[in-house]
Amino acid sequence: MAAGAGSRFGGPKQMMPIGPGGEWLLEFGLFDAHRAGFRRVVFIVRDEITDAFERRLKTVRPYLDITLVTQRLEDVPAGATIGARTKPWGTGQAVLAARAAIDGALAIINADDFYGAPAYRLAAEACPVAASTGVATVVGMRLDRTLSPHGPVKRGWCQVHGERVTRIEEVTDIAHRHGRITGAGREGRLEFKGQEIVSMNFWVFPQSILAGLASRFEAFLAEEGHDPASEFLLPEAVNSLVADDALQLCRVEAPGPWFGLTYREDQPAVAAGLAELIRTGVYPTPLWA
Repeated sequence: MAAGAGSRFGGPKQMMPIGPGGEWLLEFGLFDAHRAGFRRVVFIVRDEITDAFERRLKTVRPYLDITLVTQRLEDVPAGATIGARTKPWGTGQAVLAARAAIDGALAIINADDFYGAPAYRLAAEACPVAASTGVATVVGMRLDRTLSPHGPVKRGWCQVHGERVTRIEEVTDIAHRHGRITGAGREGRLEFKGQEIVSMNFWVFPQSILAGLASRFEAFLAEEGHDPASEFLLPEAVNSLVADDALQLCRVEAPGPWFGLTYREDQPAVAAGLAELIRTGVYPTPLWA
């Protein structure tokens, strides 16, 4: 998913040169995905950044089969109205924008998150499980390893029974405050210990998830489509499917390291983290050498 406008960051962070060779953060994810066995990538972008992606991805095309699709505001079911809205409908709609390009089990990531090589290996192991059983997987991380020192973040808190996820709660305004980690949940303020597993929008789904998302998108438009600020968020849609027993979801924990570009001030730390991984031989430079 690479269609975000980067409102908190102040620009299209998915295209921010962050590696020592000017690499985008998502290129390190592509490299890790390739090493884990993935060979096909579908980028979900906006029309205005498609050309920039095409130019940048020329170096990657010899290694991966790449397709670009666009997320558009007007891509809604027949009969739905757009109203006063000016931007697309969120991460749930982004996945639906790629429907025509998906023909099997799929892994999903954010373009502005770095998850670490082990996360992609876990996803590669989960893909054949999704294809054969229909069971989805969230590749989660510990909450305290996914926070920004420069402002609050939003995370999908995975509540589990054993290894099965029974609920995902979208928690906003999560940050360290006075020695505690707090955030805003559906029923008020929440306090966390830090070891809770959260979704960073790294998922493995069976292809059948697309029909479920489409039905939830129609319901969302009927209930909230009149609000130009509302978003059809992927974690909330997945939670709805899990609550209705329409999807079985398990979780695995990726050790990281995690880096993310939520705020402009995050950039130096992300660049330093990548530089250290290159120095220790985790990644070559140039990346695709």
